[in-house]
Amino acid sequence: MKKIIIGIAVFCLITTAIKAQGFAIGLKAGANANKITGISFKDEYKLSYQAGAFMEIDINKKIGFQPEVLFSQSQGTTTSTVMVPSQNYSLNYLNIPILLRYKIGKIVVLNVGPQYSILLNKDNTLVVNGKNAIKDGDFAMVAGLQLGFKYLRFYGRYNVGLNNLNDFSNLENWKSEQIQVGVGFKF
Repeated sequence: MKKIIIGIAVFCLITTAIKAQGFAIGLKAGANANKITGISFKDEYKLSYQAGAFMEIDINKKIGFQPEVLFSQSQGTTTSTVMVPSQNYSLNYLNIPILLRYKIGKIVVLNVGPQYSILLNKDNTLVVNGKNAIKDGDFAMVAGLQLGFKYLRFYGRYNVGLNNLNDFSNLENWKSEQIQVGVGFKF
């Protein structure tokens, strides 16, 4: 089902890009500050990185879309004594945001939209009673600013998870939070 939804989204984006006033592709990379909220986790951000590709599809001079595919490495935090005593873990995701672009000024762009993240690895330290503790996917909302020069893009954004990541029990709600900063190069 995920493959069908992703396929339809890619088809719609390509169709829109063909009819769009402006179209560009590029590569981007940057830093992540990640945490998962919940009683079982320490309330601290962990530093990691993200890298991937983006498209800019302008409908007119002010509004457009920016779909992306990003590999987000070590998206995680440290557990507290409720689950496993002070244990670090690593979760790697494939983030797929589809952002609305709204040009505030000549170089300032507001990005906002949904993001679906697919868990790429199951960390064995988060297996509880033979069951993986983290769900395979995460749905989040993204908001941020981007400075767009001729070929360079500098961005900062905040991602907040909307669904419960806890796949072990319904007693506790786990949500993801992420701050991203980085640079992109438009071709």
